[in-house]
Amino acid sequence: MTGFLYLIPAMGIIALVFMLLKSRWVTRQDAGNDKMKEIAKHIADGAMAFLKTEYRTLIYFVVIAAILLGYMGYVNPHSSWIISIAFVIGAILSAFAGFNGMRIATKANVRTAQAAKTSLAKALGVSFTGGSVMGLGVTGLAILGLGSLLIIFLHLFGYMDNREHLTKALEALTGFSLGAESIALFARVGGGIYTKAADVGADLVGKLEAGIPEDDPRNPATIADNVGDNVGDVAGMGADLFGSFVSTIIATVVLGREIHVDDHYNGLSPVILPIVIAGVGTLFSILSTYFVQIREDGDVQKALNKGNWMAVILTAIASYFIITGMLPASMVLRSRVFSSQGVYGAVIVGLIVGTLMSVITEYYTAMNKRPVLSIVRQSSTGHATNIIGGLAVGMESTLLPMLVLAAGIYFSFDLAGLYGVAIAASGMMATTAMQLSIDAFGPIADNAGGIAEMSELPKEVRERTDILDAVGNTTAATGKGFAIASAALTSLALFAAFVGVALPDPATQHIDIYQAKVLAGLFIGGVIPFIFSSLAIAAVGRAAMSMVEEVRRQFREIPGIMEGKGKPEYQKCVAISTNASIREMIAPGAIALIVPVVVGFAFGPNVLGGVLAGVTVSGVLMGMFQSNAGGAWDNAKKSFEKGVTDLTGKVHYKGSDHHKASVTGDTVGDPFKDTSGPSMNILIKLMSIVSLVIAPTLANIYSKPVPPPPPAVKVRVSAGAATGALRAHIPIKPLGPDRGEPVKIS
Repeated sequence: MTGFLYLIPAMGIIALVFMLLKSRWVTRQDAGNDKMKEIAKHIADGAMAFLKTEYRTLIYFVVIAAILLGYMGYVNPHSSWIISIAFVIGAILSAFAGFNGMRIATKANVRTAQAAKTSLAKALGVSFTGGSVMGLGVTGLAILGLGSLLIIFLHLFGYMDNREHLTKALEALTGFSLGAESIALFARVGGGIYTKAADVGADLVGKLEAGIPEDDPRNPATIADNVGDNVGDVAGMGADLFGSFVSTIIATVVLGREIHVDDHYNGLSPVILPIVIAGVGTLFSILSTYFVQIREDGDVQKALNKGNWMAVILTAIASYFIITGMLPASMVLRSRVFSSQGVYGAVIVGLIVGTLMSVITEYYTAMNKRPVLSIVRQSSTGHATNIIGGLAVGMESTLLPMLVLAAGIYFSFDLAGLYGVAIAASGMMATTAMQLSIDAFGPIADNAGGIAEMSELPKEVRERTDILDAVGNTTAATGKGFAIASAALTSLALFAAFVGVALPDPATQHIDIYQAKVLAGLFIGGVIPFIFSSLAIAAVGRAAMSMVEEVRRQFREIPGIMEGKGKPEYQKCVAISTNASIREMIAPGAIALIVPVVVGFAFGPNVLGGVLAGVTVSGVLMGMFQSNAGGAWDNAKKSFEKGVTDLTGKVHYKGSDHHKASVTGDTVGDPFKDTSGPSMNILIKLMSIVSLVIAPTLANIYSKPVPPPPPAVKVRVSAGAATGALRAHIPIKPLGPDRGEPVKIS
């Protein structure tokens, strides 16, 4: 049934067809008056200018990396130069996924603002449909790319004639994941620096110093701020989730290679299973998008949750029939025996872990919940206590997710070994299309609010977009929690795959934490997320300083700007964010790519394994802490903008001292939640993927051939002599390196 393979890319094509239909629907909606269209054009032009500049820079990286990968594959007899082709395709599709999502987002924002004139329900319909274009585009491209390359490589390397060629085919496929994650890291970091430099600059000068509202057209940084929502939270996020989706599947595919089964799929069922589940999950996500609807003044969060639950439940039910139909009843991976029922149980564990992570993250970042309310209360005594409260919430928020992750790893391993851990991550990511649709609608709603403010639309329009934006902040935070959870499980699976390739003889090769060099690697890995975050946050700080100085200059030098008579120079602020983000994204991105290569070739796969273990644990904790703290700070600020009653019964609104303290906290949290925090999941996965790609070469260099056992010496002894020797209690010494040759008595 090798023809079954062709159904995989077909599912990707179906997702892309629905993406096109939804994209056309959004484009046909009313874009509002001329002023709204002009502002939307400024935002779209700025976003496209940034992407063009970023992609021109990344072309050099892609070409150089492809040449190096091709050379490594050419000189290594266990690899192939074809990996460089897969790398380039992965990079191109990752970049296109981000570009496509941003293109529709810059059309949906102004149409959402126009729809908000009519009703909240219609505004949700436009913004969520715009987000679903991103979700379906990302998963559709990933499934189409993975499925097509798998078919091509299996035929190219002759797997259909010889199973031994499967390893080389799948190793070439890992290049696709490396290309996707590489672009994702630069897109997420670069976009994050862009958006937060503009946001911080706009807030510090506009809100705190000038006392003007957010997205006020008098603020020179407001266009750059809205551009940043697209390049960071849409294009960067799209490339991020594309890479996450692909790397999760690749981890399971590579482990599935080690399972030898007799099935109806030419022995490929454990290999193609994660792609099939991902494709089916995408199809159910398409169906579930039509359940995200509300009546006027309905609960937006409940509508989004309904669509998400629908996708999860349908995928869980379908996975049972897929797994039991494709896999044999019993399998073995690295001496671990498990069943198809155990594999299904691991998928359910993954879905439960993803759901719990979203629920926990929502609790710590949503308005009117204890964590955010605690920050609101601490804002009453000033800026410093607001910062203290946000840091405490972020740190506390790591406990429950880590317990959930630990339980998920334990139970999925217990059910199906290492393959169970990997398939749990694949099950969690199966509904990525729906998760990303929910996540991407937030930046669209945020932009719609900015356009409404700058276009001076009626007050009720901004109130409706603010409702969507507040929910969007929570869904963005839950999406990041979902992504970091999948990254933890995926990195563990990639780690297992790396060990299986780099250390092929478990009897003599293993990663021993008692070795000083491995323990040293563990500490080096643990510090990398801190250095990475430092570089990213410092980059935001430097770019924000330049933005603040430029906004102050314009307020000071342009006559009539505060009276609305002088026109701000928006493009200068856009240029500051663009140049800073392109320049500053190189150093953090280089860490993830260079460290595994240097450590692996200089110190060997054992030390590199220690580094990967350290960076995974540290990166997961840092990602959760920063994303949740930033999300909680943001919604604490939005609580004041809606109106908050203190203990004395007094209501505090936007512009109060309490609100100004919350703005400071939100400003500190901006790079946490939108730059360094969400980059952690890419960092840990990318380092694992780089390690997996170089694993065959490391194995070739560091694997020492095992010496054959010494020949046995046969000595004939008569039965009587042997009996006499035993009666004389002749001591028999255990064999060892200095005990002489083994003796066989015949």
